[in-house]
Amino acid sequence: MKPIWIVDDDQSIRWVLEKALARENFATRSFANVREASAALDHDSPQVLVSDIRMPGGSGLELLQTVRDKVPGLPVIIMTAFSDLDSAVAAFQGGAFEYLAKPFDVDKAVELIRRAVDESMRGEQTWDDRVAEAPEMLGQAPAMQDMFRAIGRLSHSAATVLITGESGTGKELVARALHRHSPRANGPFIALNTAAIPKDLLESELFGHERGAFTGAQAMRQGRFEQAENGTLFLDEIGDMPFDLQTRLLRVLSDGQFYRVGGHNPLRANVRVIAATHQNLESRVRQGLFREDLYHRLNVIRLRLPALRERSEDIPLLTRHFLQKSARDLGVESKRVSEEALAYLASLPFPGNVRQLENLANWLTVMAPAQTIEIKDLPPDLGPAQAGVSDLASGAALGGAGGEGLAGSAPGNGASAAAHPAGAAGVPVATTVSAWEGGLRTEVARMLRENAADVMDELARRFEAAVIREALDFTRGRKVEAAERLGIGRNTITRKIQELNLEP
Repeated sequence: MKPIWIVDDDQSIRWVLEKALARENFATRSFANVREASAALDHDSPQVLVSDIRMPGGSGLELLQTVRDKVPGLPVIIMTAFSDLDSAVAAFQGGAFEYLAKPFDVDKAVELIRRAVDESMRGEQTWDDRVAEAPEMLGQAPAMQDMFRAIGRLSHSAATVLITGESGTGKELVARALHRHSPRANGPFIALNTAAIPKDLLESELFGHERGAFTGAQAMRQGRFEQAENGTLFLDEIGDMPFDLQTRLLRVLSDGQFYRVGGHNPLRANVRVIAATHQNLESRVRQGLFREDLYHRLNVIRLRLPALRERSEDIPLLTRHFLQKSARDLGVESKRVSEEALAYLASLPFPGNVRQLENLANWLTVMAPAQTIEIKDLPPDLGPAQAGVSDLASGAALGGAGGEGLAGSAPGNGASAAAHPAGAAGVPVATTVSAWEGGLRTEVARMLRENAADVMDELARRFEAAVIREALDFTRGRKVEAAERLGIGRNTITRKIQELNLEP
C-alpha cells in the first residue's frame, strides 16, 4: 500500500499524525507546504492525502485542484480550524473526501484516514485506463462458470442487475465486467458505495447540487447520475441506503428523471444501474428498512457470487495469481507455493473471501522468508499452531454433526487481514479473539443460508456445551472446580450439564 501524505506547515501536527499512523502500521510522507507536495505528485502519488487548508505559499484548496487534475479519484482529507468550516464544506463539495476540524481527536483522525484508505483501495472512481489494467475474473468452479455464462448472456442487454454475495467476493469486479461487455462499454463506469458516504451528503453525491443549495455550495456540482450518463452507475452496499433516499432512487428508476439538490428543472438520466449488497434484502424489506417497490425495481436480473469456501477448488489458482500480481506491484520475483500449502489453504473457510486471500498473498510476498512458501510460512493466525483455537470454533463450539459448515476445515481459523485492521501491504494482525470469531461467523452464515431455525439459541447451546465440556476435561471431571474456573455457580453448572446432556 502507498504511504499517507500529510501536508501542513505546522510541524507539531505533522508529528502527531505521523506517530499515530505509524502505530497503525501506515507508512507516511510529510510536506511542509503545497509547493513540495504538488511537485511530488508529478512522479508519485499517495494512498490518501491529508492537507491543511491554510498554509503560507498556497492553500489546501489549490492542492485539492492539483490532485483532481493529476490523480483523479485520490481521497483528500482537508484539515481546517473551526473558523474555516464553510470553506472546508465547499472543498468537500468540490471533491474532497472529508474535512477534519482542528483541534481534532487523534483516534478519530486515524479512523477517518483508515476509511479513506478503504475507499481508495476499493477503487471507487470513474472507469478509466487504470481499471483496464485490472485482471479478468478467475474461476474454474462450476458456480463461477455459471457467473461467466450469465455475464455473456447479458452482454447485449442494459437490464438492471442486482449482485448479491458476502463481503470480499468480488461484486464490483462482476459489475465492471457487466459494463465492459455491454452496449454501454464506451460510456463511463461510475461506482459509489452508499454505505461509505455520510447520510447528509449522499443525496448530493447521487444527484448533484445547484449553487447555493446549502452552506458552502459555491458552485454547481454534477452527481453520480450525471457523471454516468450513457454509461453504468454501480451502487454498492445498496442495502445500507437511507430509507428517504430510496424514494428518490425509485423515482429515477421509474421515470428516468431527477433533480439536483436545490434544483427546479428535471434532468433526464440515461444510465444503467447495477446494484450490489451483502445483506438479505428480502429480510430488510420485511423489517421495513428497504422499500419493497425499490427492491423489485432493482431485482430484475439477480446474480449471486459464491463465497470462496464454496469454490475452494479455485483457491490454488487465485493464490498463484495474487502472488504474481503482488510481485509485479512490488517489483520482486514471484514466490511459489508448495502443493501441501495449497491444499492447506484450500481447506480454510476464508471468511473474508477473495479479498482476504489477496491480502494474504501480499503478506506472503513481503514476509515469507523463502521463494517457495510452505505451511510454516503462513501468518500465525492461519497456521497449524492455532489448531486448538480453531478446533473450538469448528468442532466443539459449533459442534459435532451440526457443524458441517466447517467440517473438514484445516486447523487454521481463516482469519486474516480481511478480519483484522491491516497494516502496510495488508499484513494481518493476529489475535486469538478473531481466530474463533472467524469460524463462528462462517457457521452463522451457513445456518442463515439454510434458513435454520432458532439460530441464536442453537449456537448458544453449542457454545455452552463446548465451554463446559472443555472445563470438565481440564479439571478431570471435577464439577466444583470447573464451575469456579468458569466463574459460575455449582448449581448452574450442574443444571447446564443436565440440560445439555453432558453427563458421561
